[in-house]
Amino acid sequence: MAVKPIVTYPAEVLETPAEPVASFDKSLKKLLDNMYDTMLELDGVGLAAPQIGVSKRAAVVDIGDDTGRIELVNPEVIEESGEQTGPEGCLSFPDLYGEVKRSDYVKVKAFDRRGKPFTIEAEGFLARALLHEIDHLDGILFTSKVTRYYDAEELEEMEG
Repeated sequence: MAVKPIVTYPAEVLETPAEPVASFDKSLKKLLDNMYDTMLELDGVGLAAPQIGVSKRAAVVDIGDDTGRIELVNPEVIEESGEQTGPEGCLSFPDLYGEVKRSDYVKVKAFDRRGKPFTIEAEGFLARALLHEIDHLDGILFTSKVTRYYDAEELEEMEG
């Protein structure tokens, strides 16, 4: 499909709760495909529609494991538990990384691109990625949850 430009902070669309998707049509399929291509091109593990300037409750996640491509339309967190703290970055905040505390387990109810409802349960890194993207759809940025930012030296160590 197409790689779209990423909206970077500060941009109003990033801090505004996204509109629910009302129509499961060709334009939604195209949006999800463009989002996935954009995320892969930029080495991301998730991307929310507001990050490409579209105020719709749609996100894609792929953490590179056997779970594969996850598309979330109108997602809703229905259960969370546990706690994990780890590094996060965001394509809308280039070169900014910080430590963020999130739930270690999450259960999310969403729709697929055809409007079929599904539930996904996730732990660890996948739970972190899902929660990060759902936050985007609610107009919440990871920077509001950072307990501390990493400096360049720490980032180099993490990358190995």
